[in-house]
Amino acid sequence: MHCPFCQHLNNRVLESRSAEAGRSIRRRRECLRCERRFTTYERIEYVPVTVIKRSGDRELFERSKVLRGIVRACEKTPVSSLAMEAIVDDIEAELQQRATREVTSAEIGEMVLAKLQAMNEVAFVRFASVYRQFQGIRDFAETLSQLQGDRGDRHEDGTENGQSSTYVVSAQSL
Repeated sequence: MHCPFCQHLNNRVLESRSAEAGRSIRRRRECLRCERRFTTYERIEYVPVTVIKRSGDRELFERSKVLRGIVRACEKTPVSSLAMEAIVDDIEAELQQRATREVTSAEIGEMVLAKLQAMNEVAFVRFASVYRQFQGIRDFAETLSQLQGDRGDRHEDGTENGQSSTYVVSAQSL
């Protein structure tokens, strides 16, 4: 490791600690020639994942794009930034574990939707509306019906399936 100040090769490690939630190691070093200190990070080198877009174009996976979409969907919801980062971390880890190095943008979108559905219904519907390119109120209503059906036997108001429970979807409430 070259010293960034004098380019000398010999240095010593003063301190090592885990960083970025265990995804890297931060090392404080001291140059043995000029005695200045600097920090280095050691990370796993991942094989790049290629995303195949709807248009057929290919581009490298960028976690920042996924995070940006999740942040927009989660605006004004109680979902924390740490939870949003965790979603992206999980998706990125899952992509790295795959044998194939190519993934469609549709697969990534479905992965995000699955995570958001478990976390926050409003964020799920917001992300779905952009990702699935909703054209009108019918698309929202269908997604809400699907979401209501996926919640299982218990409704938000505490009633069981088979009991009377009314949900009204109107254009004004969306």
